[in-house]
Amino acid sequence: MTVTVNGLDELKKLAGSDLGTSDWIEVTQDRIDTFADATGDHQWIHTDPEKAAQGPFGAPIAHGYLTLSLFIPLFTELLDVQGVTTKVNYGLDKVRFPSPVKVGSRIRLAATLASVDEVKGGVQIAVDGTVEIEDGTKPACVLRSLSRFYG
Repeated sequence: MTVTVNGLDELKKLAGSDLGTSDWIEVTQDRIDTFADATGDHQWIHTDPEKAAQGPFGAPIAHGYLTLSLFIPLFTELLDVQGVTTKVNYGLDKVRFPSPVKVGSRIRLAATLASVDEVKGGVQIAVDGTVEIEDGTKPACVLRSLSRFYG
C-alpha cells in the first residue's frame, strides 16, 4: 500500500516510519538481457542460460546492479511525495548483495524511512531498503538510498 504525503512538512513527519513492502516482481531472462544490452555487461553468468545452468548457481542470475536499479520502481509503490517541485536521487550510503537473484525469481522491497533532514531548499531522505527474494533465506540487496525533494 502506497503512503502518500503532500509537501515537505508531511514528509518530515514520516521520519522513522516503516513503509511496508512492495508487490512482488519477477526477474525474467528478458529483463536481464535488456539490462545487459543497456550496460554492455554480457557476462555468461547473466546471459547464457545453458552455460549458466552448469555454473555455480545452477541458472542465470541477475546483475547486482539490475537488482539495485529495481529499487526505484519498487520504492515508488511505497511512498508518493506530492506537492514538491523536484525529486532527485542523491546517492547511496551502503549497498550489499548477500544473495544472487536467479532468473525467474520474484523480488520485493521492504523499506523504512530512516531519516528526513533539511537541506537548502528542501529535504534529504535516507531510506533503508531490503530487496527480498521470495522463499529466499538471504536478501538479494540491502541498501541505504538518499533522495532529495525540493519544494
